[in-house]
Amino acid sequence: MAITAALVKDLRERTGSGMMECKKALVETDGDVDAAIDLMRKKGALKAGAKSSRIAAEGLVSIAKEGNKIAIVEVNSETDFVAKGDDFIGFVDALAALVMKHKPADLDALSSLKLADTDVETARKELIAKIGENINIRRFSSIDSSNVVSDYLHSNSRVGTIIEVEGGDEGLARDIAMHITASKPICISESEVPEEVKNKEKEIFVSQAAESGKPANIVEKMVQGKMNKFLKEITLLGQSFIKDTDKTIAQLLADSNATVKSFTRYEVGEGIEKKVENFAEEVKAQVAQTS
Repeated sequence: MAITAALVKDLRERTGSGMMECKKALVETDGDVDAAIDLMRKKGALKAGAKSSRIAAEGLVSIAKEGNKIAIVEVNSETDFVAKGDDFIGFVDALAALVMKHKPADLDALSSLKLADTDVETARKELIAKIGENINIRRFSSIDSSNVVSDYLHSNSRVGTIIEVEGGDEGLARDIAMHITASKPICISESEVPEEVKNKEKEIFVSQAAESGKPANIVEKMVQGKMNKFLKEITLLGQSFIKDTDKTIAQLLADSNATVKSFTRYEVGEGIEKKVENFAEEVKAQVAQTS
Protein backbone atom coordinates (compact mmCIF):
# COMPACT_ATOMS: atom_id res chain seq x y z
CA MET A 1 0.00 0.00 0.00
CA ALA A 2 1.25 3.49 -0.87
CA ILE A 3 2.22 5.54 2.19
CA THR A 4 0.64 8.91 1.49
CA ALA A 5 1.31 12.24 3.17
CA ALA A 6 -2.25 12.12 4.56
CA LEU A 7 -1.54 8.78 6.31
CA VAL A 8 1.66 10.15 7.85
CA LYS A 9 -0.16 13.31 8.96
CA ASP A 10 -2.95 11.24 10.55
CA LEU A 11 -0.44 9.10 12.47
CA ARG A 12 1.55 12.15 13.60
CA GLU A 13 -1.60 13.83 14.94
CA ARG A 14 -2.63 10.68 16.80
CA THR A 15 0.77 9.93 18.32
CA GLY A 16 2.66 13.22 18.42
CA SER A 17 5.71 11.38 17.03
CA GLY A 18 8.13 12.57 14.35
CA MET A 19 7.39 12.37 10.62
CA MET A 20 10.14 9.86 9.79
CA GLU A 21 9.19 7.63 12.72
CA CYS A 22 5.56 7.66 11.58
CA LYS A 23 6.46 6.90 7.96
CA LYS A 24 8.68 4.00 8.99
CA ALA A 25 5.94 2.50 11.17
CA LEU A 26 3.41 2.81 8.33
CA VAL A 27 5.79 1.09 5.92
CA GLU A 28 6.25 -1.80 8.35
CA THR A 29 2.47 -2.18 8.81
CA ASP A 30 1.56 -1.66 5.14
CA GLY A 31 -0.29 1.58 5.84
CA ASP A 32 -2.46 0.30 8.71
CA VAL A 33 -2.59 3.28 11.09
CA ASP A 34 -3.93 1.35 14.09
CA ALA A 35 -1.31 -1.36 13.63
CA ALA A 36 1.34 1.36 13.30
CA ILE A 37 0.27 2.85 16.62
CA ASP A 38 0.54 -0.57 18.29
CA LEU A 39 3.98 -1.06 16.74
CA MET A 40 5.16 2.36 17.91
CA ARG A 41 3.90 1.68 21.43
CA LYS A 42 5.85 -1.55 21.52
CA LYS A 43 8.98 0.15 20.27
CA GLY A 44 8.27 3.09 22.54
CA ALA A 45 8.54 0.88 25.60
CA LEU A 46 12.04 -0.05 24.46
CA LYS A 47 12.90 3.58 23.81
CA ALA A 48 11.68 4.52 27.24
CA GLY A 49 14.20 2.12 28.73
CA ALA A 50 16.99 3.57 26.61
CA LYS A 51 16.13 7.11 27.68
CA SER A 52 15.83 6.31 31.37
CA SER A 53 19.52 7.05 32.03
CA ARG A 54 19.32 10.58 30.61
CA ILE A 55 19.25 13.44 33.11
CA ALA A 56 15.83 15.01 33.63
CA ALA A 57 16.19 18.23 35.63
CA GLU A 58 13.42 20.37 34.14
CA GLY A 59 9.71 19.77 34.62
CA LEU A 60 6.79 20.90 36.75
CA VAL A 61 5.35 20.95 40.25
CA SER A 62 1.60 20.32 40.52
CA ILE A 63 -0.77 20.60 43.49
CA ALA A 64 -4.21 19.03 43.94
CA LYS A 65 -6.60 20.01 46.73
CA GLU A 66 -10.04 18.88 47.80
CA GLY A 67 -11.38 19.91 51.19
CA ASN A 68 -8.77 19.08 53.80
CA LYS A 69 -6.85 16.79 51.46
CA ILE A 70 -3.92 18.19 49.50
CA ALA A 71 -0.98 16.77 47.55
CA ILE A 72 2.10 18.03 45.73
CA VAL A 73 4.21 16.24 43.11
CA GLU A 74 7.34 16.98 41.09
CA VAL A 75 7.82 15.36 37.70
CA ASN A 76 10.96 15.97 35.66
CA SER A 77 11.64 16.19 31.94
CA GLU A 78 14.87 16.81 30.07
CA THR A 79 13.87 20.21 28.65
CA ASP A 80 11.71 23.13 29.67
CA PHE A 81 10.06 23.01 26.22
CA VAL A 82 8.55 19.59 26.90
CA ALA A 83 7.42 20.68 30.37
CA LYS A 84 5.22 23.33 28.73
CA GLY A 85 3.38 20.80 26.54
CA ASP A 86 -0.23 19.85 27.21
CA ASP A 87 0.55 16.11 27.37
CA PHE A 88 3.19 16.60 30.05
CA ILE A 89 1.07 19.08 32.05
CA GLY A 90 -1.91 16.72 31.93
CA PHE A 91 0.19 13.80 33.17
CA VAL A 92 1.62 15.78 36.11
CA ASP A 93 -1.80 17.14 37.13
CA ALA A 94 -3.30 13.63 36.96
CA LEU A 95 -0.54 12.33 39.26
CA ALA A 96 -1.22 15.07 41.83
CA ALA A 97 -4.91 14.10 41.87
CA LEU A 98 -4.00 10.42 42.32
CA VAL A 99 -1.66 11.16 45.22
CA MET A 100 -4.31 13.31 46.92
CA LYS A 101 -6.95 10.60 46.54
CA HIS A 102 -4.94 7.45 47.30
CA LYS A 103 -1.98 8.65 49.44
CA PRO A 104 0.45 6.03 48.04
CA ALA A 105 3.24 5.03 50.39
CA ASP A 106 6.07 5.39 47.87
CA LEU A 107 6.91 5.77 44.19
CA ASP A 108 6.38 2.06 43.51
CA ALA A 109 2.86 2.28 44.94
CA LEU A 110 2.12 5.37 42.87
CA SER A 111 3.46 3.75 39.70
CA SER A 112 1.03 0.85 40.05
CA LEU A 113 -2.08 3.02 40.50
CA LYS A 114 -4.63 3.05 37.70
CA LEU A 115 -4.51 6.07 35.39
CA ALA A 116 -7.19 6.25 32.69
CA ASP A 117 -7.17 2.83 30.97
CA THR A 118 -3.69 1.83 32.10
CA ASP A 119 -1.37 2.30 35.09
CA VAL A 120 0.94 5.18 35.96
CA GLU A 121 4.17 3.43 34.95
CA THR A 122 2.81 2.38 31.56
CA ALA A 123 1.45 5.89 30.99
CA ARG A 124 4.87 7.32 31.85
CA LYS A 125 6.62 5.07 29.33
CA GLU A 126 4.07 5.87 26.65
CA LEU A 127 4.63 9.58 27.26
CA ILE A 128 8.40 9.06 26.95
CA ALA A 129 7.84 7.32 23.61
CA LYS A 130 5.57 10.10 22.39
CA ILE A 131 7.67 13.13 23.33
CA GLY A 132 11.12 11.58 22.96
CA GLU A 133 12.49 12.60 26.37
CA ASN A 134 13.08 10.89 29.69
CA ILE A 135 10.26 11.54 32.18
CA ASN A 136 10.92 10.95 35.86
CA ILE A 137 8.38 11.03 38.70
CA ARG A 138 10.73 12.39 41.32
CA ARG A 139 8.79 12.90 44.55
CA PHE A 140 5.43 13.60 46.13
CA SER A 141 3.82 14.42 49.47
CA SER A 142 0.28 14.69 50.80
CA ILE A 143 -1.69 15.97 53.79
CA ASP A 144 -5.04 14.70 55.02
CA SER A 145 -5.91 16.55 58.22
CA SER A 146 -8.70 18.15 60.20
CA ASN A 147 -6.47 21.25 60.46
CA VAL A 148 -6.35 24.02 57.87
CA VAL A 149 -4.49 23.00 54.72
CA SER A 150 -3.44 25.35 51.97
CA ASP A 151 -0.93 25.83 49.19
CA TYR A 152 0.87 28.23 46.95
CA LEU A 153 2.11 27.43 43.44
CA HIS A 154 4.30 29.97 41.67
CA SER A 155 2.95 31.12 38.31
CA ASN A 156 5.65 29.19 36.42
CA SER A 157 4.67 25.96 38.20
CA ARG A 158 8.32 25.29 39.05
CA VAL A 159 8.08 26.03 42.79
CA GLY A 160 5.23 25.19 45.14
CA THR A 161 4.34 24.55 48.78
CA ILE A 162 1.63 22.72 50.68
CA ILE A 163 1.08 23.46 54.37
CA GLU A 164 -0.90 22.33 57.42
CA VAL A 165 -1.75 24.94 60.07
CA GLU A 166 -3.48 24.38 63.39
CA GLY A 167 -5.54 27.45 64.28
CA GLY A 168 -5.79 30.52 62.07
CA ASP A 169 -7.63 30.40 58.75
CA GLU A 170 -7.17 29.70 55.06
CA GLY A 171 -5.87 33.21 54.40
CA LEU A 172 -3.12 32.89 57.01
CA ALA A 173 -2.16 29.42 55.79
CA ARG A 174 -1.95 30.59 52.18
CA ASP A 175 0.15 33.63 53.15
CA ILE A 176 2.63 31.40 54.93
CA ALA A 177 2.67 28.93 52.02
CA MET A 178 3.49 31.85 49.71
CA HIS A 179 6.23 32.96 52.12
CA ILE A 180 7.76 29.46 52.18
CA THR A 181 7.69 29.25 48.39
CA ALA A 182 9.61 32.54 48.15
CA SER A 183 11.91 32.27 51.18
CA LYS A 184 12.91 28.59 51.13
CA PRO A 185 13.16 27.63 54.84
CA ILE A 186 14.54 24.14 55.37
CA CYS A 187 12.38 23.37 58.41
CA ILE A 188 9.92 24.94 60.86
CA SER A 189 12.05 25.62 63.95
CA GLU A 190 15.69 25.64 65.08
CA SER A 191 15.22 22.38 66.97
CA GLU A 192 14.56 20.63 63.63
CA VAL A 193 17.77 21.78 61.92
CA PRO A 194 19.96 18.70 61.32
CA GLU A 195 23.12 18.59 63.43
CA GLU A 196 25.29 18.09 60.35
CA VAL A 197 23.99 21.37 58.91
CA LYS A 198 24.75 23.22 62.15
CA ASN A 199 28.21 21.68 62.47
CA LYS A 200 29.15 22.48 58.88
CA GLU A 201 28.21 26.14 59.21
CA LYS A 202 29.83 26.46 62.63
CA GLU A 203 33.09 25.07 61.25
CA ILE A 204 33.06 27.73 58.53
CA PHE A 205 32.25 30.51 60.99
CA VAL A 206 35.01 29.40 63.39
CA SER A 207 37.58 29.49 60.56
CA GLN A 208 36.43 32.94 59.48
CA ALA A 209 36.45 34.33 63.03
CA ALA A 210 39.87 32.83 63.83
CA GLU A 211 41.40 34.80 60.98
CA SER A 212 40.37 38.04 62.68
CA GLY A 213 43.16 37.60 65.22
CA LYS A 214 40.81 38.50 68.08
CA PRO A 215 40.95 36.83 71.54
CA ALA A 216 39.27 33.43 71.94
CA ASN A 217 36.35 34.79 74.00
CA ILE A 218 35.58 37.37 71.30
CA VAL A 219 35.85 34.74 68.57
CA GLU A 220 33.36 32.57 70.46
CA LYS A 221 30.87 35.46 70.62
CA MET A 222 31.36 36.20 66.92
CA VAL A 223 30.66 32.57 66.02
CA GLN A 224 27.58 32.44 68.23
CA GLY A 225 26.22 35.62 66.68
CA LYS A 226 26.69 34.28 63.16
CA MET A 227 25.08 30.97 64.10
CA ASN A 228 22.03 32.72 65.57
CA LYS A 229 21.62 34.74 62.38
CA PHE A 230 22.08 31.65 60.21
CA LEU A 231 19.45 29.64 62.10
CA LYS A 232 16.90 32.46 61.82
CA GLU A 233 17.51 32.68 58.08
CA ILE A 234 16.92 28.98 57.38
CA THR A 235 14.01 28.28 59.75
CA LEU A 236 10.43 29.29 59.02
CA LEU A 237 9.68 30.70 62.49
CA GLY A 238 12.84 32.84 62.49
CA GLN A 239 12.32 34.41 59.07
CA SER A 240 10.81 37.86 58.53
CA PHE A 241 7.38 37.65 56.88
CA ILE A 242 7.69 38.74 53.24
CA LYS A 243 4.47 40.81 53.40
CA ASP A 244 5.47 42.57 56.64
CA THR A 245 9.20 42.41 57.33
CA ASP A 246 8.76 43.96 60.77
CA LYS A 247 7.25 40.64 61.90
CA THR A 248 8.73 37.18 62.02
CA ILE A 249 6.62 34.20 61.03
CA ALA A 250 6.64 33.21 64.73
CA GLN A 251 5.05 36.55 65.63
CA LEU A 252 2.56 36.31 62.76
CA LEU A 253 1.42 32.89 63.99
CA ALA A 254 1.24 34.06 67.62
CA ASP A 255 -1.11 36.89 66.61
CA SER A 256 -3.59 34.27 65.38
CA ASN A 257 -2.81 31.67 68.05
CA ALA A 258 -1.79 29.33 65.23
CA THR A 259 0.91 26.70 64.71
CA VAL A 260 2.48 25.32 61.54
CA LYS A 261 2.31 21.55 61.84
CA SER A 262 4.05 20.67 58.58
CA PHE A 263 4.97 21.90 55.12
CA THR A 264 6.49 20.56 51.93
CA ARG A 265 8.23 22.81 49.42
CA TYR A 266 9.32 21.50 46.02
CA GLU A 267 11.44 23.33 43.47
CA VAL A 268 11.93 21.74 40.07
CA GLY A 269 15.37 20.21 39.63
CA GLU A 270 16.55 21.18 43.09
CA GLY A 271 19.61 19.09 43.94
CA ILE A 272 19.81 17.43 40.52
CA GLU A 273 23.16 17.84 38.79
CA LYS A 274 22.36 19.15 35.33
CA LYS A 275 24.39 18.03 32.36
CA VAL A 276 25.78 20.91 30.30
CA GLU A 277 25.36 20.08 26.63
CA ASN A 278 27.52 21.34 23.78
CA PHE A 279 24.91 22.17 21.14
CA ALA A 280 27.30 21.89 18.18
CA GLU A 281 28.53 18.49 19.32
CA GLU A 282 24.95 17.33 19.91
CA VAL A 283 23.99 18.23 16.32
CA LYS A 284 27.06 16.41 14.98
CA ALA A 285 26.13 13.32 16.98
CA GLN A 286 22.59 13.33 15.62
CA VAL A 287 23.83 13.74 12.03
CA ALA A 288 26.25 10.85 12.52
CA GLN A 289 23.43 8.61 13.78
CA THR A 290 21.29 9.28 10.69
CA SER A 291 24.08 9.04 8.09
